[in-house]
Amino acid sequence: MSLTTLALIALVPLLVWRIYSRIKNQMTRQRSIVSRHYTGLLVFAALVLVPGTQLGDRPFQLAALAAGSLAGIALGAYGLARTNFEDNPEGYFFTPPSRMGILVAMLLVARVIYLAIEIYMNQGSNHANPRFTDSPITMLCLGMTAAYFATFSAGLMRWRQRKRKEIGKL
Repeated sequence: MSLTTLALIALVPLLVWRIYSRIKNQMTRQRSIVSRHYTGLLVFAALVLVPGTQLGDRPFQLAALAAGSLAGIALGAYGLARTNFEDNPEGYFFTPPSRMGILVAMLLVARVIYLAIEIYMNQGSNHANPRFTDSPITMLCLGMTAAYFATFSAGLMRWRQRKRKEIGKL
């Protein structure tokens, strides 16, 4: 075993732990900022649409992306139902269901790390490095994660629009 392989084996758990703790910190009570919700919706929708346009000749991967997206939308709707929304004098706040958000995000992180390790292991061999869109499992994970957070952002935007209408009626 080479020194770089040993370093990789030692650093992957550290990388996973840092990503996990970073995601965990984002799944706490947050101030609702409408521009962030719009940005989240656009970015995460693009994460589904851009690979989707490249998968026209690979129906199995496209179906996996669509299935992951449907699952992500369902999970996002369920997560919104479990979200704690606050409207107080300090502003608008929300607390997402942390375990669900962490699980969905870490699913994609784990798949990306797996692909990175696969690319590393194929160095120097005649095997071509996999593209991100080659695997149906990767497309399933991407669709689920992106659709979950896009649905969540859209739900937060709708909540803020309802609050704006309530203020207008007063």
